[in-house]
Amino acid sequence: MPKFDYALNYAQLDLRAHPELYRVGVGEQGVLLVQPYKAELLPHWRFATPELARESSEQLYAMFLAYLEAGDFVGADMARKFLQMGYTRSRRYANHRGGRKYDGPVPADKKGQSGAHGRAELPRSPEDPVKAESARIFKAKWAQAEANETYAAAKRAHKARYG
Repeated sequence: MPKFDYALNYAQLDLRAHPELYRVGVGEQGVLLVQPYKAELLPHWRFATPELARESSEQLYAMFLAYLEAGDFVGADMARKFLQMGYTRSRRYANHRGGRKYDGPVPADKKGQSGAHGRAELPRSPEDPVKAESARIFKAKWAQAEANETYAAAKRAHKARYG
C-alpha cells in the first residue's frame, strides 16, 4: 500500500480539489495536515469528558456520512481518522496522566508521523476512568465508520484508481 506522502505541501493543497494526491496511509497518518478537512473537522474534535466525546463522535460521524453522501471519499476517510484519533488520544490520556506517552521530543525529521521514533515509553499512570469512557465512546463510532459498506467500497475504489 502506498504510504501517506508527507512531502506534499498540505498547507497550500486542497485535497477536495485533488483527491488523486490523497493516500489513505496507515492509521491516523495525515489527520492534522489534509485540508480543507482538517479545518472542517478539528473544531468538532473533543474528548476531555464522556459528554464531550459523545457529542464530538456523533458530530464527526454525521460529517463522515455527509462526506460519503457527497461522494467525497477523502473527507469520509479524514472523518474516520478523527474518530480513530479520538479513541487513541483518549486512551493515551487514560493511560498516561498529562498525555505524554514517550520521553523526549519528537525528532525534527519525524514530526507529523506516528510512532515512538526511538524514544522510551513512559510508565503508565493508574487508568483515568473518565478518559477511558471517552475512548470507549470514540471506539464505538470509529468501528461503526469502519464497518460502513459504502465507505469500504469507496476506499477500495479510491485505492484502485489512485493507489
